[in-house]
Amino acid sequence: MSADVVRPYGDTTGDGMVQTSFTLPLPHDKVAEGAAVQLANKMGMDPALVVHAKAIGEGHTFFVVYGRVNHLVETAKVEVVERDYPLLTPKEANATVKERLRRRMVVVGACIGTDAHTVGIDAILNIKGFAGEKGLEYYRELKVVNLGAQVSVPQLVEAARAEHADAVLVSQVVTQRDAHLLNTREMSAAFREAYPAATRPLLVVGGPRFDESSAADLGVDRVFSRGTTPGEVASYLVSRIAGEKESA
Repeated sequence: MSADVVRPYGDTTGDGMVQTSFTLPLPHDKVAEGAAVQLANKMGMDPALVVHAKAIGEGHTFFVVYGRVNHLVETAKVEVVERDYPLLTPKEANATVKERLRRRMVVVGACIGTDAHTVGIDAILNIKGFAGEKGLEYYRELKVVNLGAQVSVPQLVEAARAEHADAVLVSQVVTQRDAHLLNTREMSAAFREAYPAATRPLLVVGGPRFDESSAADLGVDRVFSRGTTPGEVASYLVSRIAGEKESA
């Protein structure tokens, strides 16, 4: 097997063993466990073994299934979004903004819709930061306005206009029924309606269920997924906003 063709493994290299979990709307009994195995077989796991089953509420069972798949992964065909901007230290970011913008960069952040989970937006914006990096509030040349949770799209647009925002950061953790995608498209459309193209702030969204390659489809400038650090976001904003100011 070549280096760019790989197979998953659980016990020994190349054995094809994987583990998956799911919930079935069935009470926990032998029939439900058989149904779980049947589903796993249809997913390409053969043989499949139920290693955990637990009733969760009335008429529902959560399963963990372990089994073998024959699928190969061709890493040469994997498509990812590569970072196309330099990583800057806070000192470098501040110096760039001060030199090129000659004013503080304004960043407005929020969780929109009914999403009340601020852990994502706070990890990026709050001074305490995330993963050992200080948040954007730590950057002296950035003015950060954190609107918090459950902000409506009209409220976000109004705040961005009032603050003369250079960038708008939106975090979406709630993903049921693709709420994160619907909210993002609504937000993007609202900003395009409210601003002339040349004056619209940079639109950035992030959350654990976003696909980083979906920016164009969602109508935003950048999508960040799980594990993104404040330094990465700050570097992107400074490179895009201050960099464009210099080239103009």
